[in-house]
Order: sequence, then C-alpha cells, then structure tokens
Amino acid sequence: MLNATESDRVHVVLVNSRNPLNIGAAARAMSNFGFPHLRVVHPYPIAFQEAKSAVNAEPVLTAAEQFEHLPEAIADCTLVVGTTGAQRNLLEPVSTLESAAPIIQAHLRSGSQVAILFGSEKVGLSNHDLSHCHLLLRIPTHPEHPSMNLGQSVAVVLYELIRQTGPEDPEAPAPNSPLATAGEKERLIALLLEALSFNGYPHRTTQATIEAKIRRLVRHLALTPSDLHHWLGLLRQLLWKLRATQRPPQE
Repeated sequence: MLNATESDRVHVVLVNSRNPLNIGAAARAMSNFGFPHLRVVHPYPIAFQEAKSAVNAEPVLTAAEQFEHLPEAIADCTLVVGTTGAQRNLLEPVSTLESAAPIIQAHLRSGSQVAILFGSEKVGLSNHDLSHCHLLLRIPTHPEHPSMNLGQSVAVVLYELIRQTGPEDPEAPAPNSPLATAGEKERLIALLLEALSFNGYPHRTTQATIEAKIRRLVRHLALTPSDLHHWLGLLRQLLWKLRATQRPPQE
C-alpha cells in the first residue's frame, strides 16, 4: 500500500472532460483514496465550475490545476500513464490494470512524479494524447460493455494502486536515480524534429505519425537530467551547423 508521500506524487489528469457529475465523481474518488492532486486539461469551463459543488470533493477541486495543453500538465512527471479501452491499433502494448499497478508503485517509491491520464467521456484519450504516455493500461471489462464512467474508472485505478502490494518492478528506477521529466524530453523531441526538417523530413502529411514515433522512442530512453543535458548540447551544435548552411553568403 502506498504511503502519504507516495500518493502525493500522483497527479490525476482529466483531458477534455465535459460532464460536471463525472468530474465531481473523479475528485470524490481521489479524496476517498487519499490522492489530492488533480489536473484538468482543456475542460469545458461550465462543467468544471459546476463540478466544484460535488459532495466531499471540494478540497480536491479547489486545489485543481488547469492547463490548456497536455504537455504542460505532465511536464514535471517522469512516468505518464494513459488509460484506454484498447479498441484500436496503438503503437504501445496495453497492460491490464493489475499488471500496471506494480510498475506505477515502483516508480512512486523511487521518488518519481507520476501522471495518470483519463480521457473525455465520449472518445477517451486521442492517439496524440497517448503518444505522450510511457505506459498504457486498461481496466478489464465485459466485451459487450467496455466503456466505463469516468468517475468509476478513476476510482478503480486508484483503489488498485493502494490495494496492491506485489513485487517491485525490476525495471523501475532505483531510489536517488532521478530521470528526465516529460517536459525535458519534449525539448529533445523538438530539436530532433527540427534537425529532420532540414532534409525535408517528415512531410507535412506524415508529420503527426513521425512525431508520435519519435516521441515513443525518446520517452522509452532512461535518460537522467545529465544525459539529457549532453544530448541537447550535441543537437544544438548540429542545428547550428545546419542553420549555417542555409544562411545566404555574405557579400
């Protein structure tokens, strides 16, 4: 079971939420299980304001942070977990909640900040949203009714986190071994995409797909902040050379 310090490192992120009852139910579940940090990305303003009257959820909703874009909401996290019904083709394999929970717990014990993403009530998380995730999980449901209410989904995931006391994930980072955050890795991704653009790649028709693949490759690298600093330095030098080749000659 997680202790209070570990639970404090979890950030529940609701993306494009539209129903105030569901937002309130999610916040109440967080309060029930001792997870105080809620982040909302581009919520429907009226729904978010109405949700603040939810019973036993006011402290969580009052302290909730609002973001316009997902990368800003997860920038300080080193593990980003996406929830999905897994009814489509995805770049990442999808784990069951039971197998994903020990991985999340191990990261929390190592001192990592963890974001758990939940999508809108109608369409869930988009492929672009999922491209930011290191780990995808699904809640086992009946095949004829795979979709769950947002508040119920949050409650089930958080309950599993505090319930499970399975073996620690051997691939999780060791304590005192901090990894680069999602925001820091986005800087690396941006420089890689810029470097590729000098050769006309990717084409604008395939840019979204290529960006998602590069993001997938980078986020799986166990980069420390020091590693990332060196990679950024190398790419900046490369880009300086590439930009110089495109400058008009001086008379």
